[in-house]
Amino acid sequence: MKVDPAQRVATLVLPTRVPNHVAMAFITDHLGWLRARIDALPTMIPFTPGTEIPLLGEPHLLQSAPGGRRGVWLEGQTIQVSGPPEFFARRAGDFLKSEAKRRILARAEPMAEQLGTPFKTVRIGDPKSRWGSCNSKGTLAFSWRLVLTPDEVLSYVVAHELSHLKEMNHSPRFWNWVRTLTPDIDTPRRWLKTHGAGLYRYG
Repeated sequence: MKVDPAQRVATLVLPTRVPNHVAMAFITDHLGWLRARIDALPTMIPFTPGTEIPLLGEPHLLQSAPGGRRGVWLEGQTIQVSGPPEFFARRAGDFLKSEAKRRILARAEPMAEQLGTPFKTVRIGDPKSRWGSCNSKGTLAFSWRLVLTPDEVLSYVVAHELSHLKEMNHSPRFWNWVRTLTPDIDTPRRWLKTHGAGLYRYG
């Protein structure tokens, strides 16, 4: 049994043909553990006016600008969201996804040129088990939540996925390619291990 911090649900995996009553008994016996794990999850942070969120690791305040005609825009340390209040959360989320793609592309293009391995396209989503992926056709996929991380973390994940265009594995040669793009790989990896789960609180 494990708890998914993103979905805030528990999943129980059983061997084949185990009857339901055995599963229910297992859950009942472990309710204390399950409650403790769920209670320990960080509080969710919805996109509402006045909420503070990190953008490239720096705190930014979400502000409502109902009379604005510019959609969503950055203004100092604030993210201004125009339009009616019922669309605030969706507009803020769409802005962060757009920012994620823009900032990822700004890093991926020069890195790909440095490696001599062009990529085909970049896709932005919200996967629950990985920050990025790469396939042999040159498609790179990333979590939009990376735009919340410090710059060096975002750059590391981009370098990691691009390096798979050189080596579709995690061999020493692969890590050598990553280090040619981001020499310090340990600090970003530690950051994601420590703070990564907390990124799923947002939105």
